[in-house]
Amino acid sequence: MMLRMRAVDMVEDAGFTAVEAINADDALAILESRSDIELLFTDIQMPGSMDGLKLAYAVHERWPLIKIILVSGQLKLTDNDKPVDSRFFGKPLDVKQMIAELQDMIGNGALKIAKDVAALIATAPHPESNGKAIRPGSPGSTQEFLTAENDSLRLLLEQAGIDAKVLLAQAGIDAKERETADKLQKLILEELHHRIKNTLATVSAIASQSLRTATSIEHGQHAIEGRLVALGRAHDLLLQARWANASLEHTIRGATEPYVSIGSGRISIQGPDIRITSGAVIALAMTLNELCTNTTKFGALSEPAGRIEIVWKIDETAQRLHLTWSEKNGPTVHAPSRQSFGTRLIGTLGQQLKGAVKLAYDATGFVYVLNVPMASLVAPA
Repeated sequence: MMLRMRAVDMVEDAGFTAVEAINADDALAILESRSDIELLFTDIQMPGSMDGLKLAYAVHERWPLIKIILVSGQLKLTDNDKPVDSRFFGKPLDVKQMIAELQDMIGNGALKIAKDVAALIATAPHPESNGKAIRPGSPGSTQEFLTAENDSLRLLLEQAGIDAKVLLAQAGIDAKERETADKLQKLILEELHHRIKNTLATVSAIASQSLRTATSIEHGQHAIEGRLVALGRAHDLLLQARWANASLEHTIRGATEPYVSIGSGRISIQGPDIRITSGAVIALAMTLNELCTNTTKFGALSEPAGRIEIVWKIDETAQRLHLTWSEKNGPTVHAPSRQSFGTRLIGTLGQQLKGAVKLAYDATGFVYVLNVPMASLVAPA
């Protein structure tokens, strides 16, 4: 979800209008219904009935004039692996390079961009710069730091492989068993490397999106810190559940406890506990963090008598979950004049889980409603 929002910003910063698809099936449906799509920008590891590479071949065969950009943090493609004239880039993506590639492939866009994120980041003080701006690519820049981190990670993974072979030899494991163990270790290390690269890309997206709508560097810093802490809490919960299905009730409690204690009388949660998938845990935790942050600043929790009610139920007939966040006894609320990143993030959750999100700024308090199919929350038996 975060990486898709990041891709949308790259497209818009290049001067074009982005049309989002949550998976390959959705992308094909959009292409069949429109004739104004000029370029497909897809991650190879995308969800759906086919991955991004198969989607690219399907699009190239049916719509040969549509240009294609493929990205991946796990695979490396040669010219023989991808459709003719398509372009491939490994993660993490360089924002300026991607904007230049988009414009090179389909020309300069007509949209007027209000804020240049790259310029904002370039003029932001670095923690070790004594208040001076550090430009990307210069000594001490974020790009240099991430490059050093990736080199360190590579060395650690190589050393882990060497250590494992020594231990296996000392244990007297025969060659066939050692070969099997080597293959298993290689698979685990590749998955670890892929997850770390995706996490770095997600952190980059959070930072960029938060700075994009920040009114000041301090405001952007607080927003980034809050979202990264929320992401960390979600990962802690998944680690406890061994990255399998986690409890919906525990997810809600874990996301709200840092802002208001469950036993304080200022928040109530009620609904049947179910086990939800790792993707749903992270998306829901991030959304609840946004709701808690907003209510603490502007909503019910900004008033001594304010309180929050979180209620969910399952429609057994339709096999859907309905979750409602209601604020009571708070200040009068009004719809915002512009859509912030937090509001976009909350709304995108509905798309991510193939459901719908409604936001109501009622006189009695803000209300958030999530309506999603159970199939998007619960792993198949």
